[in-house]
Amino acid sequence: MALTLAWAPASSAETATPNDTARFLAGLPPAADSPLLPLTKDPTWIAHARFFDSIFAKEDATTLSKVRAFAKAHLAEQHDTMLYMFSGPDFLYATSFFPAAKTYVLAGLEPVGNIPQLMNLPRGSVYGSLHNLEASLATILNLSFFITKNMKEQLSNGPVYGTLPLLYVFLARTGKTVQEVSLVSLDSQGNFITAEEAGAATRQRPAPQSAAKGVKIVFADGSGPPQTLYYFSTDISDSGVKNSGFLQFCATLPPADSFIKSASYLLHKDFFHTVRNFLLDHSATILQDDSGIPLAYFDTKKWKLQPFGHYLAPLGIFPGTYQPRMAELFRGAAPLDFGIGYLWRKDMSNLLLAQRLPPGTEAEINHNLTNGADTAPAGAETAKPQRKRPKTTQNPPPLRGFFSVFGGR
Repeated sequence: MALTLAWAPASSAETATPNDTARFLAGLPPAADSPLLPLTKDPTWIAHARFFDSIFAKEDATTLSKVRAFAKAHLAEQHDTMLYMFSGPDFLYATSFFPAAKTYVLAGLEPVGNIPQLMNLPRGSVYGSLHNLEASLATILNLSFFITKNMKEQLSNGPVYGTLPLLYVFLARTGKTVQEVSLVSLDSQGNFITAEEAGAATRQRPAPQSAAKGVKIVFADGSGPPQTLYYFSTDISDSGVKNSGFLQFCATLPPADSFIKSASYLLHKDFFHTVRNFLLDHSATILQDDSGIPLAYFDTKKWKLQPFGHYLAPLGIFPGTYQPRMAELFRGAAPLDFGIGYLWRKDMSNLLLAQRLPPGTEAEINHNLTNGADTAPAGAETAKPQRKRPKTTQNPPPLRGFFSVFGGR
């Protein structure tokens, strides 16, 4: 009898709202009339809720509250668009740094998945999905970034898979109300196409592997106006963006605040020059750690540069990415009281804030910067990662060797 109940569908006649689904997955109680409410009485969900309460409270106290304070102090002039390349499902940092954006655009290789229909699943699958979410979020809530290989494995397992469940969790845990959710696709010109049109195109000819497919989520923060979050599963290397329509879509949006962290130093590579140039051309502000756009690409006649924190030589798994001019720029940099990026301890982390200048203005930055090549000198010491044990049922995966070529984290 117990086995029958464990595998019986939660319900086949009722459908939970996207907001109730997001709250349930995030360990927060759904609405009183939600069909998901009875499932919150199970000890598995109660333990899940307590775990997320604990770990999100710790993350907010140690990092996110300080991120919001940093944004209030240094990112006062925010724009309607927020671009976050190599993000995976990391809406948590997107909204913490840029809470007022009308449109967020996130991009990564991780699949979107399907819109979760928890009421159609066996209860065992529902509760098993909660454990998978805990494992998937362990790294970002302890180290501030996702590990691509692990994300690929974790987000492809079970009936509730992909980035969408994690986006749900971050939306709910940051106080957002999810209003609408829909899967979307782009044509090569950056226009939205319907599911029917996408299916017809596929029947006529194979769809290009680089086609951008994603999800559109409309949400609100309290009583605030609607905001829109797009996540696209797409390859943003030069060959990947050629026919995907992704950058064409981004080009239709107003000038953006762009954010880059833990991006595997891909924007240092020649085969990512298209997206690198796009960000430089379409951003009003770029906030990044040193894995983002190399310093040499910022024209001081166009950008005001403000360093925060400490610049150390990158991890040894990213050879050839040390920038001597960054070391000079960061001498005497303003302090950073939280950790972020691969070197996630606060006394090892760095952020560079680049703000576009009005035409004809030249920034006053560190004029002692050399014009030498930004390559690692012989014998340069590389920082070694310090790993913390996440409070989950699984051991944390090692950092070394787990970053995919195009995944960016």
